[in-house]
Amino acid sequence: MKYCSNCGTLVELRVPEGDTLPRHVCSACNIIHYQNPKIVVGSIPEWEDQILLCRRAIEPRHGLWTLPGGFMENAETLVQGAERETLEEANARVEMGDLYSIYNLPHINQVHILFRARMLDLDFKPGIESLDVKLFHEAEIPWDTLAFRVISEPLRRYFEERRKGKLGFHMGTIEVLQK
Repeated sequence: MKYCSNCGTLVELRVPEGDTLPRHVCSACNIIHYQNPKIVVGSIPEWEDQILLCRRAIEPRHGLWTLPGGFMENAETLVQGAERETLEEANARVEMGDLYSIYNLPHINQVHILFRARMLDLDFKPGIESLDVKLFHEAEIPWDTLAFRVISEPLRRYFEERRKGKLGFHMGTIEVLQK
């Protein structure tokens, strides 16, 4: 951040009085500009024993597969955001289920939240951010072409737990984003 969104003056990075961390502070109006992590919400859309994946039509990782998800918008709940992203990327109508995972990605200031979701029908098609959407059985998942580790880790755990007959909640941290 270079300029104050309140008055347009240059900001400086310093620890404000009463705080413990460096913040962007306007040198003219003294507004403190807090920069906090972005929340990414998504779903694991389930149809019987299959999972719906989207092939990305946008960067980063154009052409690779992912679960439907994206940045949460202002004035929406976590569930509303996950439902919206599933509809936008896969035109899939879902009923959100249990919270499945929360992954912290501190190196890019993001928190990724996934819900299990029951697909209401088989009427789905690619949205504007997807090249393709497809249901996959576990053995068909394109593991080598999944876009992000924050997708592959919870998916592997999901299938492992599903085989054992007990799905739970998980929280983790991914320090470096890799495939």
